[in-house]
Amino acid sequence: MEFHRALEASAEENATQVKRKRDEVSGETCSPADWIRQEGWPVGIRNVGNTCWFSAVIQSLFHLPVFRRLVLNYCLSERVLEKCKSHSEKRNIAFMQELRCLFALMVGSNRRFVDPSAAVELLRDAFRTSEAQQDVSEFTHKLLDWLEDAFQLAANGSNPGDKQDNPMVQLFYGTFVAQRVHEGTTLSTIEQFGQYPLQVNGFNNLDECLEGAMVAGVIESLHCDQTVSSGQERWFSKLPPVLTFELSRFEFNQSLGRPEKIHKKLEFPQIIYMDRYLHKNVEQTHGRRGEVKRLKDQLTVLQQKLESYKNYGSGPTKYPLADMLQYVLEFATTKPLTTSPALLAPTNTIIPMEPSSENTRQGIIDGTPTHPPKTNKQKNYAYDCSVNHIMSYQLAEPPMEGSLHPAPHNVTEEELSFVRGCLQRWRVEVENSINELKANIDKVSQALEGMFSDNSLCQVPYRLHAVLVHEGQASAGHYWAYIYDHTHKRWLKYNDVMVTESSWEELVRDSYGGMTNASAYCLMYINDRMPHLIAEDTDDETGQVLQGMDSLPSILRRYVREDNHWFQQELKEWEEQFCQVPPEGASVPTAHASISGEEPTSKPQHLKAEAPLKAEPTPEPDQEHAQVMLTPAMQGIILAIAKARQVFDNEGPEAGLIKAFHEEYSRLFELSQEETTPQQDPRLQHVLIYFFQNKAPNRVIERTLLDQFGDRNLSFDDRSISIMREARAKLRLIKPEDMDMEEYMQWHDDYSMFKTVFAYLLTGLEQYQNGKIREALIYLAHAYQDNTALIKSGEKKGVDHKLIALYRRKCLKLNKNAAMLFKSGEESDVEEGVSIMNDYVIPCMHLIVRDNVSHEDMEVIEAIRNCWCSYLEQDMNESLQEKLSEFLPRVLDCSAERVVLKEPPKVRKSPHDLCSRLAAVMESIHSTSIVTVK
Repeated sequence: MEFHRALEASAEENATQVKRKRDEVSGETCSPADWIRQEGWPVGIRNVGNTCWFSAVIQSLFHLPVFRRLVLNYCLSERVLEKCKSHSEKRNIAFMQELRCLFALMVGSNRRFVDPSAAVELLRDAFRTSEAQQDVSEFTHKLLDWLEDAFQLAANGSNPGDKQDNPMVQLFYGTFVAQRVHEGTTLSTIEQFGQYPLQVNGFNNLDECLEGAMVAGVIESLHCDQTVSSGQERWFSKLPPVLTFELSRFEFNQSLGRPEKIHKKLEFPQIIYMDRYLHKNVEQTHGRRGEVKRLKDQLTVLQQKLESYKNYGSGPTKYPLADMLQYVLEFATTKPLTTSPALLAPTNTIIPMEPSSENTRQGIIDGTPTHPPKTNKQKNYAYDCSVNHIMSYQLAEPPMEGSLHPAPHNVTEEELSFVRGCLQRWRVEVENSINELKANIDKVSQALEGMFSDNSLCQVPYRLHAVLVHEGQASAGHYWAYIYDHTHKRWLKYNDVMVTESSWEELVRDSYGGMTNASAYCLMYINDRMPHLIAEDTDDETGQVLQGMDSLPSILRRYVREDNHWFQQELKEWEEQFCQVPPEGASVPTAHASISGEEPTSKPQHLKAEAPLKAEPTPEPDQEHAQVMLTPAMQGIILAIAKARQVFDNEGPEAGLIKAFHEEYSRLFELSQEETTPQQDPRLQHVLIYFFQNKAPNRVIERTLLDQFGDRNLSFDDRSISIMREARAKLRLIKPEDMDMEEYMQWHDDYSMFKTVFAYLLTGLEQYQNGKIREALIYLAHAYQDNTALIKSGEKKGVDHKLIALYRRKCLKLNKNAAMLFKSGEESDVEEGVSIMNDYVIPCMHLIVRDNVSHEDMEVIEAIRNCWCSYLEQDMNESLQEKLSEFLPRVLDCSAERVVLKEPPKVRKSPHDLCSRLAAVMESIHSTSIVTVK
């Protein structure tokens, strides 16, 4: 079909754009290894310039399975395509193609985030701007309009006006009845709606917003003396399966002449029942709204009464009445302070005083009794001076009774009893009244809360699916989305390339508003009684849930596999180029150097990177050259293109590609026939040598070599660019039935594992030669474990198992070191010895026993067991006995179901690096000298 061909071409172009954008515009400085998607985790969407609004909306729609299926399975017949002549129709179809590709990548991509540039560019053209940040509601309206029109072409191309069968209309659009009374006659109109707008100002929660939107004047009447609502009423006659509310958080400030954001707090629930807003429930809702009005009036009166008890008094300052009565009761019952009649004594009658102290003074100040210690007393004289005469008085400490707090001066027991009785009775009456008011308030509040919560009005539940959040002010800000993961029952936060697990508490903090400048801008609810909305794709025959790539149509599956293949190539290129260090003094080819047609005078031996090919510089002196390290594989491609120069010039790019292809194919096949030696393994030089030696299918070999001729690094001159484009054109012609991409990727995964095993082995041998036995053992153990998995499908797929096993046994002498440390009895030495056993020796023993253990390996294991069992016959303290009893059973029983090895650091595994290290390590082993690798 023409549409499929157009989609295929769009997919290829999009992949090229994505690759270019990633290299040139991304600004990412981290390793491509950090771009790998975690298994089972959703992907993010790159922000390509003020497009966080795009990410928020697209993620909300994509994670609605029913909508995702609609987009991925969108298809137009050739008859309909022929009738699409207008610009808008072509634009909508183009956008649909890009959205399909984007959704397909979000399903099956191996990338942690995907690039939406192609789809965004179409939208930007429609908005006639590339810089301004777009409003989420405006964008969503535009998006839904485009999708509605695109689906209309597929649903009923012959009658564009009939939208009954349009899946977008069925999913996102509903209708409401607008009623108003005019001269005693009720007038009704039916209107369609998509995203339903709701005002935020004046309301506290979503239900209040809906009441205000559905019944004009009702909310206002609840806060004033009006008893009759005005304006028209709205009732939903048909609710869409996906119900979207726009929260109007922007208003225009007339005095400032600019828009402002409304930061008011607005609460919304995870489940909202829409029964009370349905037209079929008009009578029931009307009656309950009247009851709500009565209850709210009653609640207002009760709250006013309670407030009068809590803030009592006629002056500006008010206090709780119950507390005031308690304070008066305390005053009335306080015993007045009494002292001796003789407060002062003349100086001729000197009375010695106790020494004053800070504690004593403090006690007088705060009213707490003080008891100064009975120590040596000093005489202390106080003098009172006047103008006429000087008289000295000694203050005598009077005997005190009662409290220092205010108290009545004169009160009889009869009066005190009467007052105490009244105050106590009044206080109890006040407290009872307050408790009764609180109980009535709770009762009325519960009645209000339950007014619309009975079963008859809880038949239409809608569950919150997504919350679009805006942070900032009206003129600028940032968007992200919280989306409910229906499968795992959790909230996820989608913030551009970042996708993280969240919680309802975090969502509330960021979405309700009122606390920060972040608040919900759009709410998306889905009908909770429609499980098909969130049901994942299932196989029609088996009924099993389809995961990942299996849920995609075949054409999109191929597109995603192609993109994943490109991504895998990027990772490999980055690893090889980043880890590969050019030899000192070696020439580095430039990315834009032309390829000489002259062959070298002597054939380079296996194209070793010690002497990389140097391409002649381009004759244009003004051209800038970016230096790029070329892998041995790419050097071979360059040489092959150089050999095909004459054919290219005479017969064109296709003939040139065929000639170069055969040249490189033949060269690599010859290399694969060479004998492997301890110092040299041809498989390390090129992936195809590995494939040839393991008899890989021809389709895998040819596709791999064609991929290398289509590599973007071939952009040196017109000839190499033409051959690169020709190779890519032939790659596009490979149909899904011609190539099993899973088989293809498995072969490449095996080769990647082979290089990893080799890197572990060489690193382990280097560590061993340098006396780092612990590190060496871990590398060798990992090499043995991964190599075992490889050679199960062919000996040539892995490395020499015997070499790994030999040096692994040598490293197990660590056991002697651990035993000596343990036997010393020193606490630190014992801990180190136990750590060596648990982290290094025992896991390696378990790994050996799990496989077909050799006689030599078994001897080493028995020696280790005998060593530790001998300690059972020796006297040792309880601490050592306890530690020995902890790990000795693991030494004796190595039948652990799961081997847990200590993870080694990442290793370098570029072909050049491995080839040179292999030669150096083998030379060191045979000469017993220390390994040094440049």
